[in-house]
Order: sequence, then C-alpha cells, then structure tokens
Amino acid sequence: MSHSLRRLLIANRGEIACRIIESARRLGIQTVAVHHRLDHRARHVTMADAAELIDGETPVAAHLDRSQLMAVAQRTGCDAVHPGYGFLSENAGFAADVQAAGLTFVGPRADTIRLMGDKIEARGFAVRHGVPVSPSVTPTQDLTQFVAAAGAIGFPLLIKAAAGGGGKGMSIARTPAELAASAALAASEAQRYFGDSRIYAERFIERPRHIEVQVVGDGRGRVIHLGERECSIQRRFQKVIEEAPAVGLAEDLRQSIIEAAVKLASAAHYTNVGTVEFIVAPDGQFYFLEMNTRLQVEHRVTERVCHLDLVALQLALAAGQALPEQDSIVLSGHAIECRICAEDPERNFMPETGRVLRAVAPHQSWAQFDSGLMDGQTVGTSFDPMLAKLIVAGASRQEAIERMSQALHDTAILGVGTNLDLLGRVMTHPAFVAGRLHTGFLAEHGSELRTPTLADEERSAVLLAAAMASPPLRRLIDDVAEPYAQLGGWRN
Repeated sequence: MSHSLRRLLIANRGEIACRIIESARRLGIQTVAVHHRLDHRARHVTMADAAELIDGETPVAAHLDRSQLMAVAQRTGCDAVHPGYGFLSENAGFAADVQAAGLTFVGPRADTIRLMGDKIEARGFAVRHGVPVSPSVTPTQDLTQFVAAAGAIGFPLLIKAAAGGGGKGMSIARTPAELAASAALAASEAQRYFGDSRIYAERFIERPRHIEVQVVGDGRGRVIHLGERECSIQRRFQKVIEEAPAVGLAEDLRQSIIEAAVKLASAAHYTNVGTVEFIVAPDGQFYFLEMNTRLQVEHRVTERVCHLDLVALQLALAAGQALPEQDSIVLSGHAIECRICAEDPERNFMPETGRVLRAVAPHQSWAQFDSGLMDGQTVGTSFDPMLAKLIVAGASRQEAIERMSQALHDTAILGVGTNLDLLGRVMTHPAFVAGRLHTGFLAEHGSELRTPTLADEERSAVLLAAAMASPPLRRLIDDVAEPYAQLGGWRN
C-alpha cells in the first residue's frame, strides 16, 4: 500500500548525504542530517532542513551508534531513514531497529541484509539457486586441515572476510607458506572492521574484470535490472573508476550475467535498490562475488544511461509505490565516474590530509560533480578518503572518455593532495582507451601512470596560476583600500 514520506533522517554524511537531500527536496520530503562536532560546518549540515549533533569517541563511532541515530529519528519526527552507503547501510540490526520503531527503512528487509551480508551464506545461497561461484573453502579451528583443503582448490587464493566489503579484510596467498599468515591477517582485519573474524578462501582469478548489475526489487519476487557496470579499475580491491555499460562485453555473456543477477535477487525476494557483483575470468567464465544490499557509490553512471533518479526511485519504493516495468527501462549512451580521493598514488595511495583552500568544479553541462566539500573544510583521517565524484556521459564511450579528460582538467582541489592527476592519465592511457581492463590495471601500468616530476619553478608557476584563478583571491588583489582607491589609476 502506498503512503507518503514526510520527513527523512539521513544516517550518513558527506557527498552521499548531499545527494539524498537533493532528491528528497525535489520530492517535497523534509530532511534531517546528523553530524559529529568535527562536521558541524559540513555542506550536508547546511543543506538539510534540520541538523542534529551526534557524539562518539570518534566521528565514525558516532555514525555507527544505532541507538543514538534512532533517538534522533524519533525526536525529530522522522517517518523514514535512509542509510546511504557505508556506515550502517548494510547493518541488519539497524534496519531491524528502524522497522521495529515503526519507521520506514529505505532499503531491503533486515533478513535480506543479513543473508546477503554474510559472504559465506550468500555464496551458499547463490549455489543453491544455480548462480556460479568460484571454488572456495571455509577455515576450521584446524589450520592444517584448512591449508590442505585450500591447497586442493589451487593457488593463488584470495582470503576474504565473511562480513566484509570495500576491500577490507582481504589478502592474497600465492603459496601454501603464505596462506597461514594471510589468513591470520585477514581474520584480524575482519575483526577490527566488522566485529566478525570469520574468513574464507576462494580461488583468486588473475586479471579478472569486475562487472556488476543494478537490480531493483519489489520484495515479492519481481526484480528488474538497470543494466551492468564495469568496475575493473581498482586499487587495493577498491573501485576507482566505473563505467556503464561494461566495455566490449559479448552480448551473450552480458545477458548471462544479468540473468544470474536477477535470478539471485528474485530468489532473495529483494526489496528496493541493490547490486549483484561478479568477476569475469579472461576465459569468459563469470562467478558471483557478492551482493550489496544498498545504493552504490557508482549509482550515478547507471542513472546517466537509464535516465532515472535512483534515490528518488528508492524513496518511491519505500513509500510503497509500484516497481517500474522492465520494458519501460531504456538504456542509452555511455557514462564514466571517477572517484576523487585524498590520497597519494605515488606512495601506495596513502591518505592525504589538509585544509581545502579551494575546490573548483567543472562548468560543462554534461559534467556532474558530487561533493560534500566546502572551502576551508579540514580533511582528516576520521572518514573515508573519497572527497568527491566526477561523472560524465556521452553518446559513445569515446565521447565519454574525451569529456572526462576535459572535466578532470577543469577540476581542482587546493590544499590537500588528491588522485586527480592519476585519473587524468588513466583516461588517456592507450590500454584504457582500447578497453583492455582488469582489476590489476593500475598495478600493471603503474610506472606509465606516475606523475612527471616538476622543477621547483614549474611547480611554483602552476600553484600561482591556480591561486590567481580563485575569485576570493582576485577580489583581494583587485580591491584597493582607502585612501589609495581615490587616487585613481596610478603606478609606483
């Protein structure tokens, strides 16, 4: 039964909170933002209709405090909660809290999040429904037995956290000697990031592509898809550049992957928007990787080719409106997204910190700059290093690449180091342009993608030119203080 949503708590921060506020505002839904004291001047706080302070030993702890978030939702009269991505977006307990309080959770049911969030359970579910998975083994207390079972699968092996995601708790073991150490490391990271030390090992596919399918379900077994995305440009198992549709994918393979995704989501009686992810081996065999029961960072590229607002669709479905018909979805064009992160690609993508002196977005109508940044904002290590996303679309992949190159050239973030230069060089790399993509692309072409060394004079000239382009600085330069302004045009 359809009902209207009046007031929405956004249990998140940064660019995704701003993104949700934009769609909610267009739909006439009021928004309530939450923020740690370090975020009190953040853009999402100023954009929302209301903002509430949340406390914690760390900023992340504050955003993971389920009881505090629920208290805010009830105190401010919210009737729905949107978790965004990250933080509590795939926490079954939080979804259950929201539902138990009589509020609407903008996402799937708690039992679905619990099923698909446990990577071991999800793999078993996929197998039972005929979706291919790579060979794997789950460790027992007997390490010797685990090593023997893993060896039977064949090396190299990828060790993963059962409750993991985002590249956390993952490592590669290429020999039996490395397996015990890799398993111990993965278990330790899994416990630290997810509070669950369970891990498993699966065969590591060399040079795979990472393909995912955007699915939308009504919770009663009917599921549609909004096409697939290419997410093969990664660093440390985390995505950096995404595209829609996938690059040069054979039509029969594309259809098989989409059918597997829809089958899995249908079997899970999936509700709302989600993503089924696969790896594709060089020989064309594909394997289920995981299902993300939330909105993805890269949802914008799908929006640009299916011409829908996915956050608005999430809110409509949460309000009980009908799922669109598959025949009504028309995919066209090509879209690319680059994640702009505060990190140094020259130092193994180490996080960068600093104060944002100036953030300059591209001005073209076909470029979209999603950001929670404000001039003067301090970027620390409390949150994920992603600062912004740059999205472009074109009639073809070639046009999208050309537009992204131009948009990256016209984007600047002064005061904190970013990966902008690296992204620009990827766009013009012959292998990327030719579509020769795999998850080891950045490592394979690392030496070719390094930043050219600038002489001190060149670096000073570049920084001066960027600073002179800043309107606030130009005003300071051009404004002449009294009494000198009354002397007219003069030179000394």
